[in-house]
Amino acid sequence: MHVLLIEDDVQTAAAVSDLLSRDGITVRHAPDGESGLGYAGDPAIDVIVLDWMLPGIAGIEVIARLRSAGVEKPVLMLSALGRSDHRIEGLDRGADDYLAKPFEPVELIARLRALHRRTTVQARQPVLICGDIELQVLARTAHRAGRHLALSPKEFELLKCLMEHAGEVVTREMLLRQVWKLNFDPQTNVIDVNLARLRRKIEEGFATGCLETVRGRGYRLVDAVAPVAQ
Repeated sequence: MHVLLIEDDVQTAAAVSDLLSRDGITVRHAPDGESGLGYAGDPAIDVIVLDWMLPGIAGIEVIARLRSAGVEKPVLMLSALGRSDHRIEGLDRGADDYLAKPFEPVELIARLRALHRRTTVQARQPVLICGDIELQVLARTAHRAGRHLALSPKEFELLKCLMEHAGEVVTREMLLRQVWKLNFDPQTNVIDVNLARLRRKIEEGFATGCLETVRGRGYRLVDAVAPVAQ
């Protein structure tokens, strides 16, 4: 595995680099967001470890620029800001995982390997299809009946999760765990807001809906092939 570490604190960067190197992981270090953005496009990089508090360009802005530039490599965000609303903001802006400082070294390595493993599995299954919805996993594009769906990173992950369980009820707990990487309910409306946006994008202009709300249980994507509404 090749990791890009974007971290301005010299001691933290040295400790993380040494930890990963001892586990056989190759590390490239960038001391700030600007240099990190320059390295991120290197095809050799598998996973990006990104500090939130960076000089110049903050980590949260680095993610936004990466995603807008089409860089979809998994990002693990490190931050001393450990509250659930900070975690949700980081994940909602495009991070794939979030680890609060201080952290256990073995947990950092485990999370990096999980992100790398997930990316490898996606490479073997590049296309998901449910009815007339087609999801290109590697290109991170989605279409319904040939029409492009302009999805945000979080909407894409929501649709991907629903398509992986097409026809099944997907609970809120599953969505929090798989899309937001949370093992608890933060008691916010983040799921409802993002699902409402996703529903509008995949159903607006079509005569038939495909995303069902199963009251008291969760949500289900159904195999619906619908003509475009006139």
